[in-house]
Amino acid sequence: MNDSRALMHQAERQCQRRGVRFTPIRRRVLEMIADSPGGLKAYDLLDRLATEHAAARPPTIYRALEFLIDQGLVHRIESLNAYVACPCPEHAHGFQLLICRHCGRVEELHLDDVNAQLAQRARDLGFRVDRQTIELLGHCEVCLQAVAGKQ
Repeated sequence: MNDSRALMHQAERQCQRRGVRFTPIRRRVLEMIADSPGGLKAYDLLDRLATEHAAARPPTIYRALEFLIDQGLVHRIESLNAYVACPCPEHAHGFQLLICRHCGRVEELHLDDVNAQLAQRARDLGFRVDRQTIELLGHCEVCLQAVAGKQ
């Protein structure tokens, strides 16, 4: 089973356990995001979905994205205003994203000690965190090797 199919199966199980509807539109939006190695913007998703569902409009995409984020199936890349599939949606966790500026590939990290330190420092300062996004922008190994090969 490829990663995208495994993710879809996992998403189905998670939605069933939580008693939420994993509608065909929500499923298709997640499939499109999961099949992309980098983040996809909402209007890119809309353009793709409109070829399959003529009635698709921006609210259709934004409602699906909101659901997928709420279920932990998708993360929003704040700096790119794009969306990426979560590779381990069954786990409640903090995460960090490595984003390649050249190819757009996104990798998810789970450095729990970083999240714990940030949460503790926020509590110490009397601050309540509603949402946390840690994004590291740079260049992936493949792109770095390609640049090094050209020199």
